[in-house]
Amino acid sequence: MEAFFDNWTVQVRKGVLELCILVSLREGERYGYELVKGLVGVPGVQVAEGSIYPLLARLKKQGFVETRLVESSEGPARKYYALTAEGRKQANAMGEYFDGLVKGLHELRTKKDQD
Repeated sequence: MEAFFDNWTVQVRKGVLELCILVSLREGERYGYELVKGLVGVPGVQVAEGSIYPLLARLKKQGFVETRLVESSEGPARKYYALTAEGRKQANAMGEYFDGLVKGLHELRTKKDQD
């Protein structure tokens, strides 16, 4: 039973992480490690630095984010990520879908508690 739950939570986090990234970028552009630091505090997400970069690359390939390199006096250049107009639309659509899903689950659980 514990193995099932562990696998389920991994799958849920994978699906939600893309939404979390897009939502985080709505506030403005960020570099990768800055995104990781912001997402670490989100309960249940448990993001690792190595797992975010493949997702960012995929979101860029899909046209949802764009990047730019900025030289840094503290080390190598930083790659900044920003939402595109299409990425903003996608973040809104995903957020609305997710909110509806959470609301439906809440209603289902509340109804079951009343039965």
